[in-house]
Amino acid sequence: MNQLPQAPPPDEPDPLFDDPRETEPPHPVNWNLLSAEEAEGEWLELNRWVNWLRYTYGLPASVIPPFWHRHPELVWELSALHLHWLCAYDPEQHGSAPLGWHRDFDDARARLHDWVATSGTRLDRDRATRLSPWPGEPPADRVEEVSITNRDQDFIQFVTDDVGRRRDAHERPAEVDSQ
Repeated sequence: MNQLPQAPPPDEPDPLFDDPRETEPPHPVNWNLLSAEEAEGEWLELNRWVNWLRYTYGLPASVIPPFWHRHPELVWELSALHLHWLCAYDPEQHGSAPLGWHRDFDDARARLHDWVATSGTRLDRDRATRLSPWPGEPPADRVEEVSITNRDQDFIQFVTDDVGRRRDAHERPAEVDSQ
């Protein structure tokens, strides 16, 4: 039987967080404005933290599903929660900051649960979040479910595709200017 990785004991360093990026001051992440290189780093850092979060708190797929990265509403919420956690656990922060983070984490879990239910993503299958067109807009594309067979493989491909799209978008304006 497969066992989930366990969080290290509280008095031992967590190897998931042995990263030089931690020495940088925490900053909000605007996913719309990241360069390809910035996005790659942020995706990997957020993915590592989300895995730590779900293992440490035993969160079910109804709160953090395997394909959270494919749902912008989940990415934005988890990204904000990650920033809040980084700030709350900063050594220069007031000693009660972690309690504030846990209070806000309770609210965030409820929102995550609602968005997972709305999006339709599950432990073993996923579909894009359905959008309701407003009057006068064209009908929304048909949404199809896909089976989740290898979450890590999908995440790597997703990040590779996202980084490629960002590189292409960055290079495109230069090509237009040179013509």
